[in-house]
Amino acid sequence: MNLIIWLVVGGLIGWVASKIMHTDAQQGVILNVVVGIIGAALGGWLVSPLIGVGTINQGVFSLGALLVSLVGAVILLAIVNLVRRGSPR
Repeated sequence: MNLIIWLVVGGLIGWVASKIMHTDAQQGVILNVVVGIIGAALGGWLVSPLIGVGTINQGVFSLGALLVSLVGAVILLAIVNLVRRGSPR
């Protein structure tokens, strides 16, 4: 059951991040899930130690964890856009 929740929440986080970064037209459902999960891992590695909040990958389900995961997903999409186009947006 946790895996299903993890995939759904990861997909929603990836979708919101793609809306923020204006890459939604380029991504499908599977890529949104991947971006959400990898972004949560990136947020857990970069942002979580700074503010002391876990991510959805660490089994924490709170508003802070969702925001840290979202920030990680936005950072991931900015890095991908920088590599692809030469600009973060």
